[in-house]
Amino acid sequence: MVTMIDSGSTVRTTTGLVRGSAENGLAVFRGIPFAAPLPGDLRFAAPQPAEPWDGVRPATSWGPPPPQSQIFGPPSNPVTGDEWLTVNVWSPRVELGAGLPVMVWIYGGAYAFGHASDPATDGARLAREGDVVLVTFNYRVGVEGFGSLQGAPANRGLLDQVAALEWVRENIAAFGGDPARVTVFGESAGAGSIAALLAMPRAAGLFGRAITQSVPGTFFSVPLADDIMATIAKRLGREPSVDGLSGVSAAELVGASDALSGAMLPYADRWGAVAHTSVPFSPVVDGEVLPRTPYDALADGTGREVELIAGHNRDEYRLMLAITGRLGNVTDSDATAALELLGPDGFREAYPDASAERLFELVHSDWLFRMPSHRLAEAQVAGGGRAYSYELVWPSSGLGACHGVDVPLVFGNLQQEHTAFLLGSESPADIERVSQHFRTAWTTFAHTGDPGWPQYDETHRLVASIGTDLTITPYAEEQSRRLWANYDFAPLPLLG
Repeated sequence: MVTMIDSGSTVRTTTGLVRGSAENGLAVFRGIPFAAPLPGDLRFAAPQPAEPWDGVRPATSWGPPPPQSQIFGPPSNPVTGDEWLTVNVWSPRVELGAGLPVMVWIYGGAYAFGHASDPATDGARLAREGDVVLVTFNYRVGVEGFGSLQGAPANRGLLDQVAALEWVRENIAAFGGDPARVTVFGESAGAGSIAALLAMPRAAGLFGRAITQSVPGTFFSVPLADDIMATIAKRLGREPSVDGLSGVSAAELVGASDALSGAMLPYADRWGAVAHTSVPFSPVVDGEVLPRTPYDALADGTGREVELIAGHNRDEYRLMLAITGRLGNVTDSDATAALELLGPDGFREAYPDASAERLFELVHSDWLFRMPSHRLAEAQVAGGGRAYSYELVWPSSGLGACHGVDVPLVFGNLQQEHTAFLLGSESPADIERVSQHFRTAWTTFAHTGDPGWPQYDETHRLVASIGTDLTITPYAEEQSRRLWANYDFAPLPLLG
């Protein structure tokens, strides 16, 4: 059932009727539940189906974001109630049989923060210009989503993502989308989540195309995840279990995990490199929800039917240097320590003219984002799948081609106040041009499976180099690729 009305559209979903709004030629629906609320201790449970409702449910307001880290301040949409698991849809044509490609965004945020109501990821421009149905949704982060708790399933945030994709499969045709043409795309923790989904049996068949922007290589072993969660729980005087955390508010859990995030270095003897990231959460290779790392799974052919774009930004770690106040303040001893902790043999010798700060930035960029991202494309090709690779090289006057600058470029939301920090003061025409490259490639890929450049292979290693011009070149970070070629991005261990 689809009814076009002046104020929007009324659509029948599997759980009831929803009414959206008409906005600049699009039908827009916000805050539709794709799973049941998560009151009390159920916030640690696997997602359950949403309850049906009677009448017509307004779908004009964002659902509240899940509890999340406050390190960078509270979300723009306040955390309220427990109906966190909601989905949003932008559609150019709300009619059964329209059969438009579907693009589903999975947000990033270090697996600790992020929400679908972020203005930078408003889907209107991509949906309108790309002629796609655009979907965003909330999933649990932090302790609720990724804390390793006795009595709770692992990787609850990933299970939320599976539930959202199941909602898309069952409902998106009523919004004008084709459930057989679903592309998932995401950045940072969102890209890491997609890498995990590619390896998860529960996600098989829910999407046919995937775009990963800056995959972090931090997948946790069970002992490491258990030890980190035990440390968080100990700060609250509790046991790391559902029963032990009974009665502890979401705000208290956020406070305890945020406190640890800012003080992880003392645990370096047990947690290794993770202690230097200030990121206490990641997908856990638990053997059930996530049986293996994405790299092992894809290399063995899991997900070979999924067409993949995998890429990264050239200057990934520069954002972290800026956030921590270390730009211009990295010493030789800092660089030496980072190379000893993270770098493969020969890293310093490979860059003989690099300053201490450049070495520090390079080894962190490679270990955390660049090589995990590129390795994902290599694993897909090794497993018989089809992959495309790219590198963002646009030197914005903000922080160069740093981590996260691709998000506003992909969505085309270039006038948001908080994106100016990343985009800098380049001419609007240049920013728009770089953005156009992303928007065209991403939506073309959703339509055809081809972003407009050659597939990646191990002979030519061609990638799209995205700046004010998009050029096809051999992979520019070949020196790093060779240095890390034998590095195993295995589940990160507990050291002691």
